[in-house]
Formats: sequence, structure tokens, C-alpha cells
Amino acid sequence: MTHTVHPYSHRLGILRDWKSRWFSPKGKFPEFLRTDVLIREYLEKRLKGFYVSDVEIERSQKAIHIIISTSRPGMIIGRQGDGAQKLRESMISLLKKRKLLGNNLDLKLDIKEIKSPESNATIVSQMVVEGLEKRLPFRRVVKQMMEKVMANRDVLGVRIFLAGRLGGATMSRTEDRKLGRIPLQTFRADVDYSSTKAIMPYGTIGVKVWIYRGDIFDLPAGRQGKMGESNK
Repeated sequence: MTHTVHPYSHRLGILRDWKSRWFSPKGKFPEFLRTDVLIREYLEKRLKGFYVSDVEIERSQKAIHIIISTSRPGMIIGRQGDGAQKLRESMISLLKKRKLLGNNLDLKLDIKEIKSPESNATIVSQMVVEGLEKRLPFRRVVKQMMEKVMANRDVLGVRIFLAGRLGGATMSRTEDRKLGRIPLQTFRADVDYSSTKAIMPYGTIGVKVWIYRGDIFDLPAGRQGKMGESNK
């Protein structure tokens, strides 16, 4: 009905799972939500340039479990694991300072490697931002990135959208490039989406990336009924 929807939330419960997975006791929801937002904002600043795709948070009665997906796990973990340990300790001190981590709660940190970074929309958008912030011509950055993405076998379509003062122009405008197909309204279509911004001396440039990786027909157990219902 002409409403713009987020490709990730559009498929929640069908192809996608929630990025924060927990149940809150009565009256604890604001505290848990504030903790999640604080963790994500802190990791976004601390791990900028490390090509982090996702931050998933799981919570139990005894621990908060954080899963970081990145294409450069070695940079975060460090040579002997000291990088991951320092990151964990800094997050614990931050949460304790804000009184969001109880004495009986532990914080666990897992770092997961992404095998194919060029087929991940978040990492591709970060690569585009990196090129723009290095003052490379925006058309060349977009063209080279689209060719890299389409070189993957599992990618069937890509779209990159830029908006802002492109090339340092006085007036802002948009640039939209597309290769292949992006079926946004098909529930079974595995469309990865990301939006970020490049911070330039003369303002910000918005970057949006859509990557289509084919249709998913075989779903995990428990979701078959939902998929069947959505197709009827």
C-alpha cells in the first residue's frame, strides 16, 4: 500500500530472527532496552573500521551473551586474545558505571567470522563509506563495489543509493545504481539491507545498499508453518 518498509523487519519471523533475544520480568523492559542500545552504540564507535556486520544480544538470568559478526575477527581478538579480553572488560566497566550490570550477571563475548563479506550489505556499505571519506570519485567507488559484489556466486542483484553533496557540489542530489534484480516484496527473497552515512567536511552523504541472494525455500524446523501461511 505504498508504505516503505525495512527489508529486515519485513521478513522477521519468516526468514529473519530478532537481533536481541530475551524476555524481561515485570518492570525490567526499560532497563534491558537501555542496556542493548548502550552496547550497540559503544561497539559501533569502538569497532569502527573493523567491518562489523551484526551485534546480536542474548540474555539469560545469569549472563548477557554478545555475538559480534565481522569479516576481520583477528583484528578484534588480537594476537593472544588480549583484544577481545580488553573489549569485554571495557564493556563491563561501562555497564557497571551506568548501573546496568548486576553483581550476579556475567558478560560473555563471542566473535563470529563472515566468510563472504562482499555479499553482506552492512560491510559493503562500510566499504563505500571508506572510499567516499578517502575523497575517491563516488561514481568509481560505486561501480567498483557493484562489480565486486556481483562477482560472488550467491549474489543475484545489488543496488547502491547515495544522497547528499556528492563530489562536494553546492546542491545535494542522489545517485542510484542497480545490477540484477531486487524483489523487495517477495517474503522468501533473501534481501540484505543496510543504511549508513559518510561524514565529509562539507556534510554527510547517506549510503543505502540492497543485496539479493536468491530465494529461500528450505526453512529451519518450526518456521515451515509460518512460511506456508504467508504464501496462502
